[in-house]
Amino acid sequence: MRFGRKSTFEARFAPISDRLYAYGMALTRDRDAAADLFQDCVVRAISANTVPIDDRAFRAWLFAIMRNLWIDRLRRDQRAQSFEALLSDDGAGMAQMPMPLEAVVVNQLAVREAFACLSLQHRDVLALIDIAGFRYEEAADMLGVPKGTVMSRVSRARQALLALLADDRVMELPRRKGRIDNE
Repeated sequence: MRFGRKSTFEARFAPISDRLYAYGMALTRDRDAAADLFQDCVVRAISANTVPIDDRAFRAWLFAIMRNLWIDRLRRDQRAQSFEALLSDDGAGMAQMPMPLEAVVVNQLAVREAFACLSLQHRDVLALIDIAGFRYEEAADMLGVPKGTVMSRVSRARQALLALLADDRVMELPRRKGRIDNE
């Protein structure tokens, strides 16, 4: 099937766009890179000669396009820098925030930081299942692995995330010198 009109693509794409962008954010961990990846995905989808007719297949096809584009970028960037340097994130900027944050914001930041510390495989599978909302079967098709492999990866990824968020890993930030406590 080829798109005859732009509105047909827009109508099918609109309900998926937010999740697709969120998946791009999970993969890249950067708003600008996610926006670029999202745009490249849209361009690739619009210019495709054949498009899945079924809505579920269409959604999975879009996420697979984004994932493949991201993998292509990783491979391209790998020539310029090592793979480990590309995936590492020391979080130094977040640890030096001068103002105390509400518990909800702190928790969100902690989960994002812990997510960033997960392995590529764990981030990838959690992004598909927990962020993008795919079923195990759909994620298995996109990743090219059996459903059971996806299920075990999700389980191990969630356990790794939980371990990273455990209380014994939380460190109190040092107080800034010269700061007056109002306690």
